Amino acid sequence: MERPTMVSRIILVLNRQCKYRSAMEIIPAIDLKNGRCVRLLQGREEATTEYSSDPVAVAKRWEELGATRIHVVNLDGAFGRASGNLEIVRRIVEEVGTDVQFGGGLRSTADINAAVATSVKKLVLGTIAIENKGLLADCLRTLGPDRIIVALDASNGKVATKGWTEVTQQSVLDVAIEVEDMGVGEILYTDISRDGMMSGPDLATLTLLATRTDLKVIASGGISKREDVLELARLGLKGIAGVIIGKALYEGKIDLQEIVKEVRAC
Repeated sequence: MERPTMVSRIILVLNRQCKYRSAMEIIPAIDLKNGRCVRLLQGREEATTEYSSDPVAVAKRWEELGATRIHVVNLDGAFGRASGNLEIVRRIVEEVGTDVQFGGGLRSTADINAAVATSVKKLVLGTIAIENKGLLADCLRTLGPDRIIVALDASNGKVATKGWTEVTQQSVLDVAIEVEDMGVGEILYTDISRDGMMSGPDLATLTLLATRTDLKVIASGGISKREDVLELARLGLKGIAGVIIGKALYEGKIDLQEIVKEVRAC
């Protein structure tokens, strides 16, 4: 038998590493505060870095570089403040061709109806998934499970609500199982301690969620370099449906176009 060349060995390794990951989406984050594109450290409002005064232009740039989905968060809404950010979300939806998922402060029927009116593809619901299961059930019934993502933000394994300002005694896995039983099909998991810190993803909890439930899991928090994304891929877990990247893109630590190509080639 002919001995494999070095090139063929590398191709074999790459195929083994990536064979489960062709559907994993790379999802850029756009966090809105006072109409501007910012990032927070560990969800702390006082630790804000502004990256652009034109979030629509940022969304267009991410689309040009290959994003198929964009994650938009209304930080003002998450902290309980009124803002004009919904108009920005509407413009992003109108001016880019990518799917847009939107969350932040969606805690009432009025909030949800206003978000639906922007024509976003999916709504990301956090606090109400913990505190108002009746409203969550109504959303699943009227909008359909395909339009709902439940955000599970955690501190030391416990779910946090209200813009990460209040920590409950409920574990991430327990809540994930509960919302799955209600009909939710997709969740977004963020380890607050890693968010904006570029310290790598919480592989242990992501593995737990992907193996103990049948949910699609979007990973968020801590992504700092190309290897972090590939490490998620190497888990070989079909439940990991996507990964949100924020600060690492804005600071040039990850090249969106290149990482999208790598994942698509898997």
